[in-house]
Amino acid sequence: MGLDYFLFIGYLFLFSWLLTRIGLFRHSGLNNAQLIILFLLKVIAGIFYGWVGIYYGYFAYMYDTWGLHNTSVDELQLLYDNPREYLTNLFYSGYEGGYGGFFASSDSYWNDLKANIFIKLLSIFNLFSFGNYYINVIFYSFLTMIGPVMVYRVMSDVFPGKKWAVLIGVFLIPSFLYWSSGIHKDGLTFTAIGLVAYHFYFGLKQGRFSFGRILYLSLGLLILLAMRNYILMLLIPGLTAWYLSHRLNKKTGRVFLIVYGLSIFLFFTLPLVSDSLDFPAAVANKQAAFMRLEGGSGLKVEKLDPSLQGFIRNTPQALVNSLMRPFPADIKHMLSMGVMLENIFVLALIVLLLFCRDKTTSLNRPFIWFCYFFGFTLLLTIGYTVNFQGAIVRYRSILLPLAITPLLAGIDWIRLKKAININIK
Repeated sequence: MGLDYFLFIGYLFLFSWLLTRIGLFRHSGLNNAQLIILFLLKVIAGIFYGWVGIYYGYFAYMYDTWGLHNTSVDELQLLYDNPREYLTNLFYSGYEGGYGGFFASSDSYWNDLKANIFIKLLSIFNLFSFGNYYINVIFYSFLTMIGPVMVYRVMSDVFPGKKWAVLIGVFLIPSFLYWSSGIHKDGLTFTAIGLVAYHFYFGLKQGRFSFGRILYLSLGLLILLAMRNYILMLLIPGLTAWYLSHRLNKKTGRVFLIVYGLSIFLFFTLPLVSDSLDFPAAVANKQAAFMRLEGGSGLKVEKLDPSLQGFIRNTPQALVNSLMRPFPADIKHMLSMGVMLENIFVLALIVLLLFCRDKTTSLNRPFIWFCYFFGFTLLLTIGYTVNFQGAIVRYRSILLPLAITPLLAGIDWIRLKKAININIK
């Protein structure tokens, strides 16, 4: 047995033990066995993700993960060869435009930043794994346990007495488990969302934001700035509406509609103030950048015109692609088959919620409104810009715990079970 195997087993035991010792996990409401099992599931999913990246990469839009890993090995070598370059190359731009082009899709410091930071993180992992991809999966799985645990703690507070519904919704939705566990930016993105949601929720509940809580909130927002800057922009109206509706108790729906209505107005009128605030053009340019790429799951989409009429015209297409894909005709491998079955499962949950609602569980809370408004705008953004089925599924996976957990918690499973038993008898 080689050194890599001993390291893999040793690190697996080490991080499993750490889960039972660190306060964030110990106070999560999950016992040690549950934490370790969930962690091991993430490791297994991350290993499978890497395997798919080798053997199924083109059709599943999965070839990036090994590209990032291989580049991180070179980045670690840079540390040995030129430590100064290694320590500073994140902070300078080699483009003529300098640090402009915040939303640009090419020749932009900001567009490159997400990959560069992620590669730097992986290079640090490589110091301890000796460049072994699958050992890095253990490190990354531990790091990205933070986001789901924080969301679990929020959802458990929102839905007391619904432990298993919350656990399944936050941790065990297959496509979320798969995409957030693999070595790519999605797990880190969800961790940032979890940081923001957790500290914002409990800050509002406690009526104060301590210095430490503000630091963690800032960290989450900075990670989003680096990893997915458009998600940061989408969070602004969501957090604003959440905060105002909390302060203006019992006016949640009205507040969210007003804030988002004003946000839509600003989205289309700010370009009149400055070209640097031309958000419609940024979305259209992002779509154009995706349309120039090649991949095995490309979809035919109508080009987005950066005007109000253009966005209205493309909205049905955007929603169909981001909400309903893949169709049966889109299925090319087991992964897409699994996603289609998952979509059917979500539709079934919506039907069950309509006909078997738990009347003791309230879904009319600012946090739940935030989940659905933020999720809807993110789905629209994905639908407007992305024309690859694999990428659509990957990008939307981070929404699933926020969207599915309230459905699972809102269903009266006891009444449903009794109804099924009566019909069987």
